[in-house]
Amino acid sequence: MNPETYVQQGDSNATANHQNFRQELSDETKFWLAEDAKYFFHQALSTPVMNALSRTEGAYIYDLEGNKYLDLHGNSVHNIGFSNPHVMEAIKRQLGENLAFTPRRYTNIPVVKFAQKLVEVAPKALTRVLLCPGGTSAVEMALILAKQITGKWKVISFWDDYHGTTFQAASVGAVEHFMTGNGPMVPGTFQVEFPNYYRNPWGLEDKEAIDEQYLRQIEVILQRHPDLAAIIGTTVSSTPVVPTKYYWQRVWDICKKHDALLIFDEVVCGLGRTGKLFACEHYLTPDVVILGKSLGGGIVPLAGILTREEYNVLQHRSIGHFTHEKNPLTASAGLATLEYLEQHQLVENSAQLGAYLLDKLLELKGLYPIIGHVEGQGLHIAIDIVKDRNTKERAFDKANHILFHALRRGLSFKLIDGNVITIQPSLIINKDEADFIVHILHEALALL
Repeated sequence: MNPETYVQQGDSNATANHQNFRQELSDETKFWLAEDAKYFFHQALSTPVMNALSRTEGAYIYDLEGNKYLDLHGNSVHNIGFSNPHVMEAIKRQLGENLAFTPRRYTNIPVVKFAQKLVEVAPKALTRVLLCPGGTSAVEMALILAKQITGKWKVISFWDDYHGTTFQAASVGAVEHFMTGNGPMVPGTFQVEFPNYYRNPWGLEDKEAIDEQYLRQIEVILQRHPDLAAIIGTTVSSTPVVPTKYYWQRVWDICKKHDALLIFDEVVCGLGRTGKLFACEHYLTPDVVILGKSLGGGIVPLAGILTREEYNVLQHRSIGHFTHEKNPLTASAGLATLEYLEQHQLVENSAQLGAYLLDKLLELKGLYPIIGHVEGQGLHIAIDIVKDRNTKERAFDKANHILFHALRRGLSFKLIDGNVITIQPSLIINKDEADFIVHILHEALALL
């Protein structure tokens, strides 16, 4: 695969392997793929699509031909499993009460109970909630909050740290794929590199020494732009790369020195994904945490921010003002999601099963030189496929072959950067399913 054919956020739908896979599908599936392509706008990461699904349930997705796939992607909405019965029952119950929407200037009991529960389970300092329909909107709210609170408008973020596709979210996310051709992006946004210990450009091995090099990038910007409103980053990146405690503590100290807010985007890495309910619990409590995706139980769109009491001073402004800000239906789903995570100890399962899976994948690394690196936290794991361990050159074609072998064997996952296998299953999976993941990858690697 030519490097230009992949995009940072996922595997391209234009490779020969994608096209060949689609040709193997049934006539009925091909018909619906053609209909999808006929009506939906074509774009690199979604249309044309690779298959058509008949249902999504638990940790699995099912296509029209009855094939079953253990899904390690799920657009990160599936922490408690697809079509979760507890969430579905809560939604049905709410619909039965004829309270599916609340106009602005009114509240309702479901949304108050949800906000109360969210504050109860969050890190102690985070006591204020603001809700919206999606993660990108939550990013916008967090940034507007920081600018309003500080009276400043400059933001430091990280290259390729996806936060959404609206102009401000795309500006701070700084993914080339979502910026090229759009003209000037939101001003006052400055990027630095996210810590990457495996691929650091200095060839260093000591993590603190690597951190210092990345932190220097922030300090260089602040020497010239000290009027900073916020630093925003994904607590643990979506690849994932797991920063050190030292790194985030230093970033926090920098923010406090400059009277700026530290914003953690946990749309992907939150709600148990890393083995903690909030990924920031591995580090420190920031000024703002952004949640989304799995917050709606994988059924309804729901996102929001949690922030500190001291920032509840914008009564003269509206930083969200979304039509569905206090929607009782989505709030019921959100409350049911938090209940299910707690009642079924899914955060603990993520930590324990994630550690087991990580060990097994490190064993695979010992067998196959094509695996350059394995990294993760909880059920948030990455496998970096390389041509050569010394050069660390990305093996795009081989990663793509692994993807399609796995699909034919009932395992679905996403590639990031064209060569990084991301393993993000539902937190409800068990040891047998973890072993299945390892077995299929083992099988695919042996064929290369």
